[in-house]
Amino acid sequence: MNSNAAILPGVSLAAPHASYPERNTAYWRRNLAVCVFGSFTTLVSLSMLLPFLPVYVRELGAVSRADIIQWSAIAFGATFFGTALTSPIWGHVADRVGRKLMLVRAAVGMATVMSLIGVAHSVHQLVALRLIAGLVGGYFAAATILIGTQTPSERAGWALGILSTGALAGNLLGPLIGGFLPGLLGIRGTFFAGGALIAIAAILTIFLVREDFDPATDARRPVGHHDAAAPTDFAVVAVLLTTATMVLLANMSIEPIITVYIGQLGVGSEQLIRVSGVVMAGSALGSILTASRLGALADRIGGWKVIIGCLLATAVTMIPQAFVTQWWQLALLRVLMGMTLAGLLPAITKLARHAVPEHHTGRMLGFLQSAQFAGQVLGPLLGGQVGIRLGLSSVFFMTAVILGACAGLVLWAQARSGVVR
Repeated sequence: MNSNAAILPGVSLAAPHASYPERNTAYWRRNLAVCVFGSFTTLVSLSMLLPFLPVYVRELGAVSRADIIQWSAIAFGATFFGTALTSPIWGHVADRVGRKLMLVRAAVGMATVMSLIGVAHSVHQLVALRLIAGLVGGYFAAATILIGTQTPSERAGWALGILSTGALAGNLLGPLIGGFLPGLLGIRGTFFAGGALIAIAAILTIFLVREDFDPATDARRPVGHHDAAAPTDFAVVAVLLTTATMVLLANMSIEPIITVYIGQLGVGSEQLIRVSGVVMAGSALGSILTASRLGALADRIGGWKVIIGCLLATAVTMIPQAFVTQWWQLALLRVLMGMTLAGLLPAITKLARHAVPEHHTGRMLGFLQSAQFAGQVLGPLLGGQVGIRLGLSSVFFMTAVILGACAGLVLWAQARSGVVR
């Protein structure tokens, strides 16, 4: 008997002769809607601390400007470091026991830890709790695996684009909420509110998400089965994983210290948190405008073309951010950057899904999520160190060079794969 069916509502037994995507055809649209909401709420809760993170770090004991920048970057990156470590493991478990269980695990874990962050009393406790949130959480990562494996191939780019839109909307509203909510609830109360919001997503996931998973057929390659696809090209897979890392590195390289950068543009301390929230929301707003369209474009013309074009366009939008003199100029450029970034992850996920046999899809997408979170770890750390040593403007130049080099690497991988689209 399916172990999921005995534990969670909304999980049914499998028809053994049909593949996993075929058996879940009736569910993927509703699951997508729930996962979009769940990704939205969890990303709101995770990103809303960005505007006040340096302030919270100072309250917890950091004194000097360098210490505040360094601990802010470490605390912010700790969650993504934890998720980078465990995403392949959770992806492998998802292939064995089902994807819905991983969604529930992530939502319950994140709701608990987010509330505990509100009672931290030192920067070390803050970093430790952020790390635990990454180790046990990762709702969007789990949702990507569920939707990436259930959705029909011809709709995968669009569905993943929609899912990204939900996450990006969370990233958009999170900093805005984080800029205003501490004034009403206090910083610690804001964390409690975030935990409650994720708890709602957990309840909806338990009772509304449906999955038809049979461990006997879905957890392992059937005896005598031969995959029709060509053998896995691990060099191409490595390029996809590297590109995913660079995408998040580009987006996150300046985020944790952007409050300091905006302060250099003449914004007063009384408006700094609020303005920082608006600027941070810019990239997410731009991505919301184009994510689903670029995902659908990848379905039509192919993921490789979308990835190369978006990498080059994002590199171009990075450079002028180093020369802004007003905060609103930076905000507009972040919107443009978000519009070009939006097509990358859906296209990469679509290609990664088909790079391995079906019974390894969850593990592959787990590694992909790990690569993304690695970028979210490296971005703040690298950006913080470059900002301290060379100036914050240098972070934008560094990121542009990395993205341009990555576009060349993807072009090589496309030629190696022999797939024009």
